[in-house]
Amino acid sequence: YQDVAGGGHFSGRLTAPICIAGGLCKQWLALQGIEISARIFSIAGIMDEPISWDPLKPDFHKLCSDFPVLNSEAGAKMQAAIAKAKADGDSVGGVIECAVIGLPAGLGGPLFGGMEGKIAQVVYGIPAVKGVEFGAGFHSAALRGSENNDEYAVIEGKIQTKTNNSGGILGGITTGMPLMLKAAIKPTPSILMQQQTVSLKTMEETTLQIQGRHDPCIVPRAVPVIEAAVAIAIYDTLLDT
Repeated sequence: YQDVAGGGHFSGRLTAPICIAGGLCKQWLALQGIEISARIFSIAGIMDEPISWDPLKPDFHKLCSDFPVLNSEAGAKMQAAIAKAKADGDSVGGVIECAVIGLPAGLGGPLFGGMEGKIAQVVYGIPAVKGVEFGAGFHSAALRGSENNDEYAVIEGKIQTKTNNSGGILGGITTGMPLMLKAAIKPTPSILMQQQTVSLKTMEETTLQIQGRHDPCIVPRAVPVIEAAVAIAIYDTLLDT
C-alpha cells in the first residue's frame, strides 16, 4: 500500500532487501574470482581524486575505511558540505563509482540483452538514483573516436586494452576489462526547509515543512547498495550463460 508519509515503496527502506540479496550474490561471485567495490566519487560537487590503476586492478583497496574515498582531505570537505546542508535544513547529493573486477569476456549481448541495460535496470530500482553511466560516459561525447577508442595490446601474455573508456563493455558484451560505472544520487527530498506545495483538498497553494529526522545526504549509505545492485545484475547474467 502507498504510504504518503514516505515509508512506502518509494522509500530508501527498500534498499534493505537489495543489500540482503546483493550481499549473497557478492559472496557467490567472490568464489568465482569476481570482486565488486564502490566509492564516493563526489558529493555536493566536491570530487574525490581520480582512480590511478593498472588496467586490471583499480585501486579501490586504498579507500578510507570510515568514509569510502581515496583522498581523505576531499572526504573531509564532503563531510563539511553535508554538515552545512544539515545546519541549513537542506540536503546534498552526489555520485558513486563502482567497479567489477575479474569478469570474463563475453557476458551480455546486443540490443536489449546488453550488460549496460541489465545493470541499469537494477541500479535504477534504488530510490534516489537519477543517472547511470559506464566508462567515460557523458565525457565520451566530447571526445573524438581516436581518443575514446580503447586500443588493444598484449600485456603479460594477455590481450588487454590500454585504456578503459568503454567501461569494460562493448556492444553490450563484457570485454574482460574492469566494468566501471557511476550512479548519480539526488539530494534527499525530505528536508526541514519550508517548501511550496498545493493542497489537494482546497486546490490552493500552501507551504509544507517536513518534521522528523532525515539524512542530509544519503550518498555514503548508498555505496554498499550500489555494490549490491550491481552484484545482483552480474550474478543473474552468469546464471543465464
